[in-house]
Amino acid sequence: MPDVLLPGITATRVPTARLVQNVLHPDGTDPAGPGEAVLFVHGNVSSALFWQQTVLAVHDTGRYRVLAVDLRGYGDTDPLPVDARRGVGDWADDLGALLDALGLERVHLVGWSMGAGVVLRHLLDAPGRVASVTLVAPVSPYGFGGTAGAEGRRLADDGAGSGGGAANPEFVAAIAAGDTTDASATSPRSILRAYYVAPGSLPLDPALEDVFVASMLSTRTGEDNYPGGAVPSDTWPGTAPGPRGVLNTMAPTVFDVSGVVDLPAKPPVLWIRGDADAIVSDTSVFDLAFLGQLGAVPGWPGAEACPPQPMVTQTRAVLDRYAASGGAYREVVLPGVGHSPHVERPQEFVVALLEHLDAPAAEPAGLT
Repeated sequence: MPDVLLPGITATRVPTARLVQNVLHPDGTDPAGPGEAVLFVHGNVSSALFWQQTVLAVHDTGRYRVLAVDLRGYGDTDPLPVDARRGVGDWADDLGALLDALGLERVHLVGWSMGAGVVLRHLLDAPGRVASVTLVAPVSPYGFGGTAGAEGRRLADDGAGSGGGAANPEFVAAIAAGDTTDASATSPRSILRAYYVAPGSLPLDPALEDVFVASMLSTRTGEDNYPGGAVPSDTWPGTAPGPRGVLNTMAPTVFDVSGVVDLPAKPPVLWIRGDADAIVSDTSVFDLAFLGQLGAVPGWPGAEACPPQPMVTQTRAVLDRYAASGGAYREVVLPGVGHSPHVERPQEFVVALLEHLDAPAAEPAGLT
């Protein structure tokens, strides 16, 4: 991947017990070498390439060994199928296998969007290996779509309104076709500009934008990967999650990481997000229930039967319970920022991250 790696970044494919995983790291850094490690986990329709600026900035402090991994089905990691019946368990287990291969007994985990869900699932599975957690514009602890209320109440037993059927088929086709243009509103470049960052939040450097588009286009498509399959449902909007593929891993039938509140030992958590995030929001434009409320998806049965998912509210409710039961978290809200704080405000993001790594939250606090 030499054409998409920033100066100072090296890619190493690491064999593990589960699959070969691609890891980005600073030049001259041994991924299996000594030092306190920070591991960055990307979100959906992206790869570790989105973390490069952050990796370099944290490395420059000289205090941490910094790594960013491509999840299966993205980047240059093996494109193995994703078993959605396990929620995000495949990716969480892959992380564990990577830590084993690199000899990492404990690690600071940073997860963006879907990757934050993977981080929380790994925390549930192996809490002793997690030194701290950073959630960047995280998916709700109850998944994406098909739930209501701060408590994540499931709207339908089959998870209707979530899963692979919620994807825009034109966007999926554009990824599969390798579309690098902005000719269509559903091309990866157009989606990057409109939703990954807040419109007008910053002018992306054209070369860096090309890297991000290449990252998005590394997404493998199909029923086993993105977006995954769907099954018909008798409940509006008529689609429910299938057993395979990416979006089905975040269906409320299989995804619930709110159990972190019950862990006996709780690592400190940083929650950092933008207040203009259109993807993870209490009014997400990718939530079929909210789109139904707007009239963009016909037949919406109304707010009582199918309210929009309050994603940010759900995250705050779980983190408040986490703090009330012995944990600690700090919330940082960046004004005018969308779904990618580390891209839109790289310096502010790194400052907040380093503060968290160096002096973790002792009690919940909201910062704006």
